[in-house]
Amino acid sequence: MSERLPLEGIRVLDIASWIAAPAAAVVLGDFGADVIKVEPPGEGDPHRMNYTLPQAPKSAVNYPWHLDSRNKRSIALDLKSPAGRAALDRLIARADVLITNFPFPVRTRLKLTYDDVRDLNARLIYASFTGYGEDGPDKDEPGFDANAYFARSGLFDRLRYEGNPPGFAMPAQGDRAAAMGLVSAVLLALYDRERTGQGRMVASSLYANGLWSNAFMAQAALIGAYAPLRPPRERPLSALANIYQSRDGRWLQLSIVQTERHWPTFCELIGRPELLQDRRFAALPDRRRHAAELRAILDDVFASRDYAAWHELLSSRAIPHAPIAQMTDIPEDPQAVAARAVVPTAIDELPRTIASPFQLAGVEQRQARPAPSLGADTDAILAEAGFTKDEIASLKATGAAA
Repeated sequence: MSERLPLEGIRVLDIASWIAAPAAAVVLGDFGADVIKVEPPGEGDPHRMNYTLPQAPKSAVNYPWHLDSRNKRSIALDLKSPAGRAALDRLIARADVLITNFPFPVRTRLKLTYDDVRDLNARLIYASFTGYGEDGPDKDEPGFDANAYFARSGLFDRLRYEGNPPGFAMPAQGDRAAAMGLVSAVLLALYDRERTGQGRMVASSLYANGLWSNAFMAQAALIGAYAPLRPPRERPLSALANIYQSRDGRWLQLSIVQTERHWPTFCELIGRPELLQDRRFAALPDRRRHAAELRAILDDVFASRDYAAWHELLSSRAIPHAPIAQMTDIPEDPQAVAARAVVPTAIDELPRTIASPFQLAGVEQRQARPAPSLGADTDAILAEAGFTKDEIASLKATGAAA
């Protein structure tokens, strides 16, 4: 493994809140960037308290904050004060990347738009993250992943069964996926800067990433093609791409897409070779037309054995399937560790964490260190920017820093 991480020497200012934009900064930090979290004095980023949300799993450990602020340093600056805002300018002058998701009116009041800061640093990559995009009638609408990523993109609608209301997402499921769009934009801009020496603004949004996730359906809609809502599992479009319950109560997802290739093997494995001679299931159009009848047969088949037995049997012939995992399964999933999706940390109260979702050959992601307390690194960060001890003391005395 290389001892040098690819983004070492890159300084990132995380002037953002909640989850999506800060999560992008996490990924940059995992690969070596020095990420400085800029927060307001007092309570800091409201995400610090998200572990107390009613829908959050209960724990005394502030696991969301560690997850989305690992390896970062924190500086507390009052950007509403002239002195605090001037201090930020000196940090911007030394930065490689600035990430913000502040609403446009707030950026304007704080003089934090790209036009406000571009002359401070010609090499700066200004990464803007929004709910709905940089332009348009809804650009100032407040965007969270539930409304901008899932609802507006049509994902909630496409994920429901006919006759049922739309579903709802759990915290940050769209935020974290959307963060990777911003990471990609930043890395492209850094690569381009290597060739041109010039920084630029890049942008991404929850809405655009939601549409990208829903692109199969959204692209069809662009040409006037629409599909009805999914029928319930009792009336599947394909019985071979459906969910089934095993004898021990576990649900599994059967995902046989290449049905002509796998159908004979599947019938043999489940001990029902006579299905190959059944005219109702002779060819793909027949199996689709009689999908509800085949589903009823497979319900009885899968209910005859525990999931572990089905997993062993189906895996032996590479029949695509997976358990519908419960959250209690994740900590004991050996594949998560083998694939380096779950990795050890240097955090005593959080010994394992979810890794950034990609790998570079020969590179080990930075081991997660604890998320910082508010303003834990204010003095050190200001000193690195050239502030004297007296200047730092003055900023703190006036409340411009903490």
